[in-house]
Amino acid sequence: MPRFSVIVPAYQVQAYLHECLESVLSQSYPDLELIAVDDCSPDACGAVIDEFAARDPRVRVVHLPENTGLGPARNAGIERATGDYLVFLDGDDTLTPDALLALADRLKETGDPDVLVYDYARTYWSGEAVRNRVAAELTERGPAPFRLTDRPGLLNLLMVAWNKAYRREFVLRAGLAFPPGYYEDTPWTYPALMTAESIATLDRVCVHYRQRRAGCILRTTSDRHFDVFGQYDRVFAFLDGRPDLERWRPVLFRRMVDHLVTVYTRRDRLPRGSRAAFLRRARAQYRRHRTPGAPVPARARVHHALVRFGLHRTYRALRRAAALYRGTARLTGRLPGALRHAVLRGHYRLQRMLPLRADHALFTARAGRGGDPAALESAVREFAPHVRTAWVAGPEHHHTLAPGTRRLVPGTAAHWSALARSAYLVTDTETEPGLVKRRGQTLVRVQRGTPVGHVGLDLQERPAVARGTDFRRLLREVDQWDYVVSADRHSTLTWERVHPGSYTTLEYGRPRADRFHTATGADVAALRESLGVPKGAVAILYAPARRDYLRTQPRLLDLERVARRLGPRFVVLSRAHHPHDGPAEAASDRVLDVSGHPDVAALCLASDVLVTDFSPLMCDYAVLNRPVVLHADDWEAYEAARGLYVDPRCLPPGAVAGSEDELIDIFASGHWCGARSARLRAAFRDRFCPHDDGRAAERVVRRVLLGETELPPVVPLDERLPAPPAAAAIDLPSLAPPPPPRRSAGLLTVTDGG
Repeated sequence: MPRFSVIVPAYQVQAYLHECLESVLSQSYPDLELIAVDDCSPDACGAVIDEFAARDPRVRVVHLPENTGLGPARNAGIERATGDYLVFLDGDDTLTPDALLALADRLKETGDPDVLVYDYARTYWSGEAVRNRVAAELTERGPAPFRLTDRPGLLNLLMVAWNKAYRREFVLRAGLAFPPGYYEDTPWTYPALMTAESIATLDRVCVHYRQRRAGCILRTTSDRHFDVFGQYDRVFAFLDGRPDLERWRPVLFRRMVDHLVTVYTRRDRLPRGSRAAFLRRARAQYRRHRTPGAPVPARARVHHALVRFGLHRTYRALRRAAALYRGTARLTGRLPGALRHAVLRGHYRLQRMLPLRADHALFTARAGRGGDPAALESAVREFAPHVRTAWVAGPEHHHTLAPGTRRLVPGTAAHWSALARSAYLVTDTETEPGLVKRRGQTLVRVQRGTPVGHVGLDLQERPAVARGTDFRRLLREVDQWDYVVSADRHSTLTWERVHPGSYTTLEYGRPRADRFHTATGADVAALRESLGVPKGAVAILYAPARRDYLRTQPRLLDLERVARRLGPRFVVLSRAHHPHDGPAEAASDRVLDVSGHPDVAALCLASDVLVTDFSPLMCDYAVLNRPVVLHADDWEAYEAARGLYVDPRCLPPGAVAGSEDELIDIFASGHWCGARSARLRAAFRDRFCPHDDGRAAERVVRRVLLGETELPPVVPLDERLPAPPAAAAIDLPSLAPPPPPRRSAGLLTVTDGG
């Protein structure tokens, strides 16, 4: 008897069925049977199912002699199921990786409840994945299992069969079955939740719910949407036979009205000319099942009145009025925007006529605040305190700014005034469109990261990555730069070629890496605690480069499997290049999702080792002198699409893995922090970190703002203080006993060598 019976009905989903079935059979939890039901589909669904059955004995095939619909097809699967739990999956949806393993663990933890409710994410043709908006109802806090009376909020979830696992004995005992017709989930799901004696939740995305552009039931215009009335009649008939469930009648009545309103108001469901008839049926349904005591939110009262009185003409009049209002609002809304733009441009011109403020510096960063501009702003306040600093950042970032720093909101009059009158402009992102650099203004551009892949003008030959980049505008911006801060000779030569201009390159190091030399062991321990890294654990920071040439980001590593194979001593900090690139499913206690963390430097400090591929972060991380491991199985594809200036495999900062198993072996064998890894890292640091001694920002400030030409000399690599140790109880090469503290520029720098 398998643990799970996964039932997949298939009808005209040949384009998606292969991915659906593969997502089931490739699960890391193999104790399952896959019951694929061919609902007499006219396309190749039956053939696809037969192919899977021929290669995997866990696949059981059911070919129905005639098309019966989704509900009866599921019933046919239930009749043949032998597993402990029934899991339903539509033929165009997919299970997320390790979903069944997560279900099995949660079922065991909660004592095999009758129903386990889990989460889903809607996936769109663009590759976007959006998690369920009411996922908070699935919290695992509190006692479990429970009954519906303890957590009635579960009725706010989408009432479908495929976001729950059902104990088969419970289904048979309760006599649950799917009816024919559209909306067959309704008379199945409500009775299942109401009669279950034990329910548990799993706060994890286990299903990717495909939002097809065409072809699915909810986007099919048909009279069959009238089936919704018969389905709710079945629900209330079930209540009539169960007096002990009478308490749920008001809630179900309100849910029914909300559902009827949804069907009525969606333009792509009811055929033209049938809305009036649908609303008349809805009015009769309302009167038949009306139950006092169902609270209706204020925003829904108009819709409930619409159904209660059958106000079809009123609804049409309201729709016309709303359309007229929206059109008028769009027209009138453009006028204030245009006027505001004109006023701001006029204000900017007037401000440019006023004298420059020689003691003002304006900072802008790509993510609001952070990186090199933040390090330079801190150095300005330390070494040039007579210069007033201001930050351009959204209100959500204002709390992160240092006390005494002026805060400016982008696009405001104050922002344009600062652009016009500040003597120094420091940025790591594109300049504001319409900026006119005045005589006497100094613009410092800090490049983001060491160029590993092609950038700048070299992207003209990489259309998949460039994606409509305006190269003429890029060169106009380059003409405004006075200084470009560079980390090393490779970066200098690359930037000057791909961003040709008359600027001066300041090859002083990475200002953002200065923090690595000032942080202490106590700072690192506090960072690890804030991230939830257990004491003594080895924290692996996983930060792959973004595949700009792909619409959706691939899943390069099965992080749960890696963490499971490495054992409890290791914890993975998973950072996607952008928060929206990460997996929709929730992370576990062994894999911590830090994609939304605003401070990459803090993540580097909190980790013991970096796992990456082509990301420029490896060059920053090398400053810490902690192990780096490279992993990628798409070297050729990345190089062909993006192009590489530096092949990390030729001069790697550490061990190189070509597959997931090789990566696991590198950590299991200790090669990640061995002597060879240390030698590779030393050679890598010689090339890419020659100036990173903790004073890069100071050099920039002294040269640009103070006009000094005699700058602090660079401390050689072998004389530098080691980076602050991570909190893991391991013997890393970077944790050698430090030399005596050095004194420079009147400041005593003390680090904790561990």
